[in-house]
Amino acid sequence: MSRTLSRALVGAAAGLALALGVPLAASAHVTVNPNTATPGSYATVNFRVPTESETASTVKLEVTLPTDTPLTAVLVQPVPGWTATVEKGALPAPVEVDGNTISEAPLKIVWQADPGVGIGQDQFQIFSAVLGPVPDTGHLVLPAAQTYSDGEVVDWAATPDEVAADDTLEPAPVLYINDAPPASGHGASHGAATAANDDDHTMSEASSSDGSAGAALGLSIAALVIGIGGAVLGALAFARRPKKA
Repeated sequence: MSRTLSRALVGAAAGLALALGVPLAASAHVTVNPNTATPGSYATVNFRVPTESETASTVKLEVTLPTDTPLTAVLVQPVPGWTATVEKGALPAPVEVDGNTISEAPLKIVWQADPGVGIGQDQFQIFSAVLGPVPDTGHLVLPAAQTYSDGEVVDWAATPDEVAADDTLEPAPVLYINDAPPASGHGASHGAATAANDDDHTMSEASSSDGSAGAALGLSIAALVIGIGGAVLGALAFARRPKKA
């Protein structure tokens, strides 16, 4: 009886783990949320940083800010156990912002963990910042470098076009302004579009989203069915065992 029930429970647990793993695996990268902003606003954004390593913790995050459409004001929210620094410097070339010529601007935000602090396995951390004024452009790519305690560095730097051509690349966090964010996929994150597209484009995105969501839901249901089936078969096997005299 004990062995039969154990087999049934293992089958059910495996199915449940697969079902839960489907949506989690698709979002285990550094993202910015919300991923939309309005031109001219001062947007509060949250960088969500999960740890994927099984042997090390995340101890540093560096977010590179744009220099062709610079952000002149960057504020960071303190995080206990972390030191946040906004690095400023000269731009490659002067840029006109609201009628003013800007030659220096924030170039990078760095969050560094204090000794003994880090984002462990199966954990994530939110790092918040205010960025502004948001430039009147399509979108901002915000490359992020994630450093682990063992020295490994993961560069989340691929642009949306690069990810579209090769979805094995590590996508950078993207803040969409006049462009519509992707409805689904490797580079998508939560947020509403700030600009309307034509009907055909909207219908195409909706179809893609429905297809991706349907595939994930189908895998989840299949996994649950497998797990439940294992439990049922285990119970039937136990019921059919001949009783000892």
